[in-house]
Amino acid sequence: MSDVSAVNSALNQYSVESKTSAESKSNELGQDAFLKLLITQMENQDPLSPAENTEFIAQLAQFTSVESLDKLNTNFESFATSFNSNQALQASSLVGTQVSVDSDKTLLPSNGMVSGTVDVPASTSNLAINIYYDATGALVDTIPVGDALAGELVFRWDGMNAEVNGEILDWQSQQDGGQGAGMYSFKAVSKVDGDPTELGLSLSANVNSVTVGADGELTLNLAGLGAYNINDVKQFN
Repeated sequence: MSDVSAVNSALNQYSVESKTSAESKSNELGQDAFLKLLITQMENQDPLSPAENTEFIAQLAQFTSVESLDKLNTNFESFATSFNSNQALQASSLVGTQVSVDSDKTLLPSNGMVSGTVDVPASTSNLAINIYYDATGALVDTIPVGDALAGELVFRWDGMNAEVNGEILDWQSQQDGGQGAGMYSFKAVSKVDGDPTELGLSLSANVNSVTVGADGELTLNLAGLGAYNINDVKQFN
């Protein structure tokens, strides 16, 4: 029984009861403790039936593997924390800028401009963008685009004049003096196979603030539109 007693004695050296207040109260078996336990096991093994070398090697390999995984988890947690902090810092720089998201309405800021993108599925010759004042639903303006090739059509509107694909249209808003700041709805309409069809579009909005979730997900709080996940942003303007 001498071998069992010696091993128990070695284990007792690292039990919670024998540790002083200055020592760590962790119940984990450290590398030094493991090696001392292994040496004690070797010194007190039965000489008539000694353990095979492969058993000791297997124990060492197993301990090394567990220790490596533990260090990897610790390093990964540290990396994840640092990554989330950097992500939040970068996201804070978006406050005050404009982004484009899938929406049929947005807020026209005072002395500002709305940027939009229309998804044109096929070439057309009669595309128009109708703009409605959201508070009353009244039609306040129509941007007569006319000919448009398949693809993305980019437009801008400041409440009075419009620009399409970088070219300022040679026309004046239907409303004298233009429109003021406020919420507006947009509808891009074209004929597809002879039938009037509303096309998909995205509109710009100002980023008022950024929220970082517990899972690291970033949520942009857009003026007039509310919360949008950063993955839903189509374009950073």
